[in-house]
Amino acid sequence: MPRRGLLFLAVPDGAVSEMATRIARMKPPAELGIVHLSGALGLDALSALEGNPRGSFHPLQSFPMPRDPAAFRGITVAIDATTPTLMRQLRALARAIGAKAKHVGDEQRVLYHAAAVYASNFVDVVVEEAIRLLEQIGWTAAEGRDALLPLVQGAVANIRARGPVEALTGPIRRGDAETVSRHLDALRKLKAPTRRPAATDLPTGWGGEADLYRMLGLVALEIAKEAGLDPAAAGRTKRALTRDVAATRRRGRR
Repeated sequence: MPRRGLLFLAVPDGAVSEMATRIARMKPPAELGIVHLSGALGLDALSALEGNPRGSFHPLQSFPMPRDPAAFRGITVAIDATTPTLMRQLRALARAIGAKAKHVGDEQRVLYHAAAVYASNFVDVVVEEAIRLLEQIGWTAAEGRDALLPLVQGAVANIRARGPVEALTGPIRRGDAETVSRHLDALRKLKAPTRRPAATDLPTGWGGEADLYRMLGLVALEIAKEAGLDPAAAGRTKRALTRDVAATRRRGRR
């Protein structure tokens, strides 16, 4: 049997359905498989091409700029297809570029993509926030980046070796409530928030950097407890993280 051709739609998510409609008007050969590269969209984005095999092929990797083909080596590619033949083709393609294929259906797509945002986009956001904090004490952005990146890389290496629960370190993992309190006091006193959305976009009573630290800290505390943090230390740390929150919320509602 001859190999069936594939057409990949490497366009922004918002253009996938429109592009599918335009291609459908061209009456492509029925055996041509048409595949989008979106992580967030399901196969329904290609519904205009119902006469063709339709699929999705989303490399779980970041591409802020052109990258060497080695960027695909060892990664996961989320795939889906309307036919078994196209599914086999996409699995084979993933293997050919050194990746692992994982079936992600339409009903799983949104949470899959949200997980990717946490693991990639939000890491970038947190590192940028850390750099901005160092700028508050006189460092340049370049100095902050160069100092923090080895720390980030070490954290990723630890996660790879031990998993996120066992890899957690820092004052919250140790139950060091006093250090957590000092962090929050310093963040509340910042005269110019390092990063802040427009006031109209903020929840009532939102306290900028201190609230971001609290939110992430409370998640970290649950991981620390899973890792074996002493319950008494966990309680002290939780009180440090939630101190004055109710009063802050009340002031914000006035």
